Amino acid sequence: MDRQQEFVLRTLEERDIRFVRLWFTDVLGFLKSVAVAPAELEGAFAEGIGFDGSAIEGFARVYESDMVARPDPSTFQVLPWATNEGDHYSARMFCDITMPDGSPSWADPRHVLSRTLSKASEAGFTCYVHPEIEFFLLRTVNGDGTRPEPADNGGYFDQASHDAAPHFRRRAIEALEAMGISVEFSHHENAPGQQEIDLRYADALTMADNVMTFRYVVKEVALMQGVRASFMPKPFTDQPGSGMHTHVSLFEGDRNAFYDSEDPYELSPTGKAFVAGLLRHAREICAVTNQWVNSYKRLIVGGEAPTTVCWGHANRSALVRVPMYSPGKASSRRVEIRSLDSACNPYLAYAVILAAGLRGVQKEYELPPAAEDDVWSLTDAERRAAGYANLPQNLNEALIEMENSELVAETLGEHVFDFFLRNKRAEWDAYRREVTPYELRTYLPML
Repeated sequence: MDRQQEFVLRTLEERDIRFVRLWFTDVLGFLKSVAVAPAELEGAFAEGIGFDGSAIEGFARVYESDMVARPDPSTFQVLPWATNEGDHYSARMFCDITMPDGSPSWADPRHVLSRTLSKASEAGFTCYVHPEIEFFLLRTVNGDGTRPEPADNGGYFDQASHDAAPHFRRRAIEALEAMGISVEFSHHENAPGQQEIDLRYADALTMADNVMTFRYVVKEVALMQGVRASFMPKPFTDQPGSGMHTHVSLFEGDRNAFYDSEDPYELSPTGKAFVAGLLRHAREICAVTNQWVNSYKRLIVGGEAPTTVCWGHANRSALVRVPMYSPGKASSRRVEIRSLDSACNPYLAYAVILAAGLRGVQKEYELPPAAEDDVWSLTDAERRAAGYANLPQNLNEALIEMENSELVAETLGEHVFDFFLRNKRAEWDAYRREVTPYELRTYLPML
């Protein structure tokens, strides 16, 4: 037993923790959990916990259903609230999913990201990410198709306490930091009820774990405040959607591989090639970074989200931005990808983003000129004349691009790639068949 495992077992005893939740994520990005008693944890470290993989979305077929969840002791954290049964606390650990023989499960999203990070490591890079996570606080979530009601009427950076959830962000941040997840900033976003909490940078695997924990904690704290939190990309027709702008940097040891003090953007050749990779493969990876039918209601002109494949400096209409908040500070040089929404599977999304950027570095892609104009204001003809491609305009278009992508297939692996495509095509077909309130309201009276 290693020292980290011993630390976990000692903490369980000292804190009188009665349950340990073993977490993992299915292919669609939904959190799964199995609770074990502390007495069973030593065995779980040694042998894992067996489960029926065929019951988990995208994991296994019936005839190959036996799978094993192996807890990663480095992810151990005590949950920041007591159970309903009394004053006892529970803890959580993320798991790696394996086959019974100990080999990694190719259907495990955490393994997909780990595999991509190993390729980056072989090239000499460590990948760090820093997400800005937006979401809505709602008074109710009925699930019957009726318009939800925001928990407040605040706007961008408003200080006023929320009517229905006073001090929500403070309590959410306290809970996150109690679990070792550092928060950089938080504020009210543009739309009524919309919040943003930015997590401090971490390596990509830790951050994907943190994003999954973030969603869980935010929803739990919201319920304690008498409201509901939703990461749906676009719950309101007339308000901006919720994105997850993600800042990415590559380090070679202690040196930021993206930094070059002599460049006008302070962006090194490695950084430029990485951005070029993101741009060249942007349409191919969009189905992963924006995986829901609703995601494409956010990626529209006028919705404050990118619609065009281009990059820029201060240009917030660009898909990829090179922020200059700290000129001359080498450790701060990074690139910001603005297309992701906060409902994606972070393991798969970070994997395809890193793979696209690394492909640009390895193939020495040339970075096109920066877009310094407002690309939202351009017509389609003007965009084409400027050499800009549009992002996919719906899930079906994104799936067609993904299906033809060698890069995405290689990154996700055959099993995840095939399941993801099948599942998302079924989602698109179900959406196409649905007669919406808009159609009934618009066409029924006049046709």
